[in-house]
Amino acid sequence: MSTFKILCPTDFSECSLNALEYAAKLGEKYRAELILFHVPDMEDYGKLFNKPQRDALEFVRSKLENLVAEVLLESKDKGLRTCIPVLEEGETVKTIVEYAKEKQVDLIVMGTEGVNDIKTNFIGTKSSKVIEEADRDVLIVPRKVFFKPPRKFVYASDYLEEDKLAIQKVVKMAHFYDTEIDIVHVSTRTKAIDKALHQTMVEEIKPFIHYEKTSFVLKTFRDEVGLGLENYLLTAKGDILVTLSKKKSWFDQLFTKNLSKKMSYFINKPLWVIKKV
Repeated sequence: MSTFKILCPTDFSECSLNALEYAAKLGEKYRAELILFHVPDMEDYGKLFNKPQRDALEFVRSKLENLVAEVLLESKDKGLRTCIPVLEEGETVKTIVEYAKEKQVDLIVMGTEGVNDIKTNFIGTKSSKVIEEADRDVLIVPRKVFFKPPRKFVYASDYLEEDKLAIQKVVKMAHFYDTEIDIVHVSTRTKAIDKALHQTMVEEIKPFIHYEKTSFVLKTFRDEVGLGLENYLLTAKGDILVTLSKKKSWFDQLFTKNLSKKMSYFINKPLWVIKKV
């Protein structure tokens, strides 16, 4: 059985360090190899350190290695297989995506600043681009969100065939923490066909789950689908939202600029986007 690999890009900010905490804690459960990844911006480093490029790189490399040592000290005895530092120059998003593919990474864990008035996309420019371009699963951790064992996953289903495979990944992680899973479909209309489709989905997905703490929910909301999901997440006290990224799916309905500006949930909860099934 191959080793589970987690890639955690870091720029040493508070935001990325919170993501690293998630990456390390998950690495303990998966007995994973954790890759702490940094893409240096040499122009910025030149301004910050007023040093030659080589000296600036050595400073950053040392900082990365110190961070790896801290992770190993905290997590190695709890199950993390290893943690290695990787420094790669290039355009940030492209370098992350290409490295993840080349090394056959299972999960990318990234931090994000969340909603603010400057960003055009509520999960942050780099994070959203990684989600868009990567062919690996991505877990986005908002700023100031500290790790806690999840009590409930909310899986947003759009009645896709791929749900049967994607939900198995959620079940595996849920087993680690004895977590509840709500499989939710949000509809903006109340029609008998929705109930029939929902029941069909339940009957088709159940044989792929084998996990008792799973609930199937059909949520009707008069406004946009994304707002209906947010409403459910808040009332059900979901800890992590999980969605499958496929063309013409619910994911596309959620990630629209107008809708994202109305949503506050994602400021303080992680988002797991399953890209590979």
